[in-house]
Amino acid sequence: MKRSVQEYEKMIEKASPSSPGLKNCAAAFLCGGAICAFGQLLHSLWLPLFSSEENARAAVSVTLIFLAVLLTALGVFDRLAKRAGAGTLVPITGFANAVASPAIEFKSEGFVLGVGAKMFVIAGPVIVYGTASAMIYGLLYYFALRLLGA
Repeated sequence: MKRSVQEYEKMIEKASPSSPGLKNCAAAFLCGGAICAFGQLLHSLWLPLFSSEENARAAVSVTLIFLAVLLTALGVFDRLAKRAGAGTLVPITGFANAVASPAIEFKSEGFVLGVGAKMFVIAGPVIVYGTASAMIYGLLYYFALRLLGA
């Protein structure tokens, strides 16, 4: 029995659960905002301890990464991400989770073939394409400046 594309799309729409888009957007906004507000709180705490703004910002990043990896190892981050969605993925905490999750999952295969080989399974493409696009942008910017005589 052959079905048309329209019939198949109707079947998919009927079988697929509806997604509460507004609720998901609100949860992502609130969670991402809470992470950023927590980062600002950390900045306020670290600033008096460090001699410069730059060092305080670095300490905030390191602290957020550490906490994200710790929460990933404890299984808390994944439960939070199920509810908050993209709100946990957008800040630096999402990148830390993307590196830590495969490392934790494959630790039973050993440090070289497990943790070392699988650590960047998720984050690797982001690093590669981010670096490549930054290089292309830099080259285009450089040659545009050369052409304009700046």
